[in-house]
Amino acid sequence: MTRSPRVIGAEHITDARRRGRQVMEVLPGDIVTQLAREAAENSRITLIDGPLENPTIPQIDGDIALQRGLYRRSPKWIAPKPSQGKSPSAISRLALIGAGGVGLNIAHLVEAVALDLTHASGITRSGAHVQGGTDLSLITNAQVVVITAGRPRSPGMSRADLMTINRRIIQSISESIRIHAPDSIVIVVTNPLDEMTMTVLEATGFPYHRVLGMAGTLDSGRFRWSLAQKAGVPVSDVEAVTLGSHGGEMVPIVSTALIRNKPITTVLSDDEIQECVETTVRGGESVVALRKTGSATLAPAHAVCELLDAIRGARPGALPV
Repeated sequence: MTRSPRVIGAEHITDARRRGRQVMEVLPGDIVTQLAREAAENSRITLIDGPLENPTIPQIDGDIALQRGLYRRSPKWIAPKPSQGKSPSAISRLALIGAGGVGLNIAHLVEAVALDLTHASGITRSGAHVQGGTDLSLITNAQVVVITAGRPRSPGMSRADLMTINRRIIQSISESIRIHAPDSIVIVVTNPLDEMTMTVLEATGFPYHRVLGMAGTLDSGRFRWSLAQKAGVPVSDVEAVTLGSHGGEMVPIVSTALIRNKPITTVLSDDEIQECVETTVRGGESVVALRKTGSATLAPAHAVCELLDAIRGARPGALPV
């Protein structure tokens, strides 16, 4: 029988890890994607060229064996621990431009609060040095710059309504970044996020991989929360991702979403899934409607921190931006 070559992707590595395998055989003609190789390295799964004369018996480590034993004894689901990066590095100089809700929740970048945080280090014993001010030369030599500056949305205002107001602000900031932090990675949070990200890209002249729009991480988090609420399970039991723009055109990916390692279509009805999709798309608007005078701050700040962890190597795998 003639065997068709396989394309081995990251999902095959994930499946192998869940099965407790430490070795995966790669047969002649198989194509292994770069993401799969990175996933295998992070999961400590060895890719071996085959065919093997004496195939290695898949081994199971102690943690997985214990989890399986507990699962057999009890119907309760045991959520796997989040993956950790193998050798994370530190971001020695992080710059935040914008002292609104998101900026404050990331690192409180204003002079008075910066001084307050510095005083707090006497209690927390943190070695971080916080400095705030209105002079953009403070971002000099920053490794990562997070832009949160700009006017937030008000009830009834769409992200597009902010275009004219915030574009002027972002263009000015981008010029300062190009001068003072020419080697930095820029994370854009300001709305309308997609348009402002493109503005930064054009104004700085930086390559694509150094200008990121924080949207996919936040929207994916909202999608996971919505699915967990509907299914009545903890968010840790849900895996889901959202792609596309940050707004009405975003695309929550239903086909790859899992609840307790099962496709969501086997757990929720089509109507329930559609409700979750709509809740995700309207997530930002719902917060604006409740706050009246501003938009979301805490979840976007956490989403930025997730990106920072990925940039410094503390979080393996891919993230949508």
